Amino acid sequence: MQFLTKANFDFIGKRKVAQIVSAVLIVIGIASLIVKGGPNYGIDFLGGTSIALRFEQDISVGAVRDAVGASGVKDAEIRSFGGENEILIRIQQQDAGAELSGSIKSSLSQSFPDNPFTLLSEDKVGPKVGAELRGAAVFAVLVALFFILLYISWRFEFIFAIGAIVALFHDVAITLGVFSVLDLEITLAIIAAFLTIVGYSLNDTIVVFDRIRENLKVLRREKYPAIINTSINQSLARTVVTSLTTLVVVIVLFLFGGEVIHNFAFALIVGVLIGTYSSIFIASPILVEWEQRQAAKSGAPAVKRA
Repeated sequence: MQFLTKANFDFIGKRKVAQIVSAVLIVIGIASLIVKGGPNYGIDFLGGTSIALRFEQDISVGAVRDAVGASGVKDAEIRSFGGENEILIRIQQQDAGAELSGSIKSSLSQSFPDNPFTLLSEDKVGPKVGAELRGAAVFAVLVALFFILLYISWRFEFIFAIGAIVALFHDVAITLGVFSVLDLEITLAIIAAFLTIVGYSLNDTIVVFDRIRENLKVLRREKYPAIINTSINQSLARTVVTSLTTLVVVIVLFLFGGEVIHNFAFALIVGVLIGTYSSIFIASPILVEWEQRQAAKSGAPAVKRA
């Protein structure tokens, strides 16, 4: 099936509007992070206890919350996952340990004697380990971006690498902002989603960059902005097909994958949409801005460089 084979949208001409939209989204995300005192870290990074239970019969989250509260545990996060009889209890406490877990299970057994449960999993993370994981997660993202910078600089040019890195920061910043606005937890799974978003967005950006490099040789007489715009339009069909097929998969995961991977799938949905947008309106227009600045300094028109 062929479509968008003769696309001729003025993406470069609309780049200022797109940049304003991106700036607004990033500012909203930063403001949310400031107001809330940073990201909503999960137990993986703060330390605490996570208990997954499967009851023989369906049970309401409210009833479980009352039983957990009766055990003396406050501020526990309780939600169902998978089915109405599967409950996840998470307590973000630094002193969470065997006594705390035992108290919760004992209270649940006493509160629901006719509805016994099976322990599916129980994870405990100390505050020190959580802090180390938080630092390791940030380090992993920065290292990935550094090697991407080196790779793009080697394969294309340094300004191409800058465009790609800015687009990746843009994607992660907006996704993180969405999570902050919606008060969703940042866990190790979400960090994995961020790295997946980085890889997906980079792949899309490189495809566009590759077409730009080819057209810089073929369309020598065209102005630089026109070459960039033509390259984006020529890559548009591939970009749309890839994004839509990926989006279908992550939407299915989001709707039917269960509570455990719900936030992970949501992060990928946001990332795929933002990553596709940034490849067109962020990464490539940076090349145009740079070329126009260089042309202004030399007094020459913005055409292909020798």
